[in-house]
Amino acid sequence: MRRRKWAWLLALVMLLGLLSGCGSSKTEAASPAEEPVAMAMDSAAVEEMGYGGAADRGTASGTANGAKRIYTANLELETTAFDAAAEGITALTERCGGWYESSSLSSRGSGYRYADYTVRVPAEQYRAFLSEAGELCHLLYKDEYVEDVSEVYYDTAGRLKTQQVKLERLQALLEKAEDMEDIITIESAISETEQQIDDLSGTLQHYDAKVDYATVYVNLREVGRLSNVEEPATGFGAQLAAAFSSGWKHFVSGVQDLVIGLAYGWMWVLAAVVLVALAVRKLKKKKPALPKLHKKEDQQE
Repeated sequence: MRRRKWAWLLALVMLLGLLSGCGSSKTEAASPAEEPVAMAMDSAAVEEMGYGGAADRGTASGTANGAKRIYTANLELETTAFDAAAEGITALTERCGGWYESSSLSSRGSGYRYADYTVRVPAEQYRAFLSEAGELCHLLYKDEYVEDVSEVYYDTAGRLKTQQVKLERLQALLEKAEDMEDIITIESAISETEQQIDDLSGTLQHYDAKVDYATVYVNLREVGRLSNVEEPATGFGAQLAAAFSSGWKHFVSGVQDLVIGLAYGWMWVLAAVVLVALAVRKLKKKKPALPKLHKKEDQQE
């Protein structure tokens, strides 16, 4: 009789586990009329666990009105004062409460430097960071992307709550179990449930980190002259003069880059000249002499 009782209890627990595993598919298959109800239930479960409560929703742009949004941006900047610009971006990051997730500094063959930064800033400082970074340097390119993860976030939080309730019930059953076979079965179910709780908790923590802190990829380049800073010409004469001026500037800039490149690689240029001279000299030595033409006169007797 006792075995039958425990069998029914274990069957009930396993059924609860199956229902929790089907929670996500049930949410996806819900009709439009049921979606707000499901979202409200998930949100309530999340608040009960301490995820994204009402106190947190108004403090960050990533969680406005309970929505979970991940903000990402790409900035391409250039400057003629590289050291000052790099220090300015570092100071701006610290002032916004962010940090460098990664950074790299390189030097090009022409002597100009460029840096890549992966910046993490609080979501509420995201717009301010983009605006001030564009004022520190000359902005060439900006790209923004927003990913709304509200549905998957609250679905994960709801399944986590279900697994936590399941764990509590399994632990209560374990305290009452007396038969060794029942104890082993319940402990196995507890271990599987704890693993699912760890996985779901890790997923929520990952989303929290992405939502609370926006990611900005910054590319900073050092240049001798800023791009696209000339005023547009209106008349034909002004456009022609601007074209000549721009062409001359590009020619001078190209010659300067060529000279700087040759200065960096003067050894290779000298070696190439020596090799060409040796090759020409060798070809001259191997050149066959032209045969002399002798005029044959017919002698008639």
